[in-house]
Amino acid sequence: MSIYQSDERTADSADAGKPAPELRFTWAGVRPLLLRLHFYAGVFVGPFLLVAALTGLAYTWTPQIEQAVYDHELHVPAGPGSVPLAQQAAAAKAVVPDGTVTGIRPGAAPTDATQVVFDRPGLAPSYHHTVFVDPHTGGIRGQLETYGSGQALPLRAWIDGLHANLQLGDFGRWYSELAASWLWVVVLAGIALWAGRRKRSRSARGRLLSWHRMTGLAIAAGLLFLSATGLTWSEHAGDTISELRAQLDWTTPSVPTALPRPPGADVGVDAVRAATLQAGLADPVEIRPPSAPGKAYVVQQVGRDWPTRADSMAVDPDGGRITGTLRFADYSLAAKLARWGIDAHMGLLFGVANQIVLTLLAAGLVAVIFWGYRMWWLRRPTRGEKRWGRPPVRGTWRRIPGRVLAPFLVVTAVVGYYLPVFGLSLLAFLVVDLVVGARREEVPS
Repeated sequence: MSIYQSDERTADSADAGKPAPELRFTWAGVRPLLLRLHFYAGVFVGPFLLVAALTGLAYTWTPQIEQAVYDHELHVPAGPGSVPLAQQAAAAKAVVPDGTVTGIRPGAAPTDATQVVFDRPGLAPSYHHTVFVDPHTGGIRGQLETYGSGQALPLRAWIDGLHANLQLGDFGRWYSELAASWLWVVVLAGIALWAGRRKRSRSARGRLLSWHRMTGLAIAAGLLFLSATGLTWSEHAGDTISELRAQLDWTTPSVPTALPRPPGADVGVDAVRAATLQAGLADPVEIRPPSAPGKAYVVQQVGRDWPTRADSMAVDPDGGRITGTLRFADYSLAAKLARWGIDAHMGLLFGVANQIVLTLLAAGLVAVIFWGYRMWWLRRPTRGEKRWGRPPVRGTWRRIPGRVLAPFLVVTAVVGYYLPVFGLSLLAFLVVDLVVGARREEVPS
């Protein structure tokens, strides 16, 4: 019998099948502590989660928005043929004389522009300067700064920055890491409280609590996924995750580009693309020139939807011979999960269906936060000077047996070490709680 069921029993049913006193005592001690943790996390981290949900919702639909906003740059009239890629790259280079070509993305459809990607002095990290070329005429359609491996255009890049750091740089990344670090804690504590729920109330607050519980339960798995994948992008926890992946050899592999001999004449991007196309490397792709002497071209598939297309090939510039092939099917399971997780978090993996699911998750999280604050407000005293909702009872940790409390504290310390923003914020909560308790001459919790 679950210890979570002990508080649900009425006085009549408790007499016939009463759980052991030890189990009842354990849940009676743990539940108030979980309730207090859920309460404090919800009240203080709720605003960060709300901002993350709303900015994430805005980002979810940016692929369609940027297709409309940047229609002139991205799309061209259909034509009967196309000029060579080398000629398109030369036309782009003519308008960016101080740039170095780092990639060429041929249009996947006859109405798509070719994107010639440059590294240019003065660009921020992870930003590129991209020239859009009409593949049928070689004419220039426009120039834009783009961001990341996904070639996010300015609007999507700005919303991405808003979601990640509120456009405040590295300092702003604390907000998103705080939200991701606490989201899974709030969700798991909420699930535990739901499992050990007491008799329902028909009051206004009871109805809100029911909506809060059921909506939270419905979106719990999705929120845990968003929390886990969000932490991989964070500054501090993300570094820890990267180190762990490296130690376990879970990193994303790359095709070898070193050549056994110095290259001779360069066959050019058209021959390179023809060789990989004949070998089965379908569009969309990015062709990256050799990064240094003695290195090969890399042609990498850049499709982000399902089924995942992330194969890559290395091509010797001297003769156009394929020197290496890396198939996505040969990635380790961890590398595949990382790729799928990132693409699903961004709303790209399953297209519109993925975007709809993320929209429902964001809307559900906003509703759960709103109901949580509303319930807190309804707990406020109706008389006297205090106007805010009352927190759960203090001193709850004293009711937990040592054999339960000790491992809980150890696990919390370990998690706080590897997720430092979570650990520091939890410590701050405890300090505030102790100070408030001391001022009120209460027993510290």
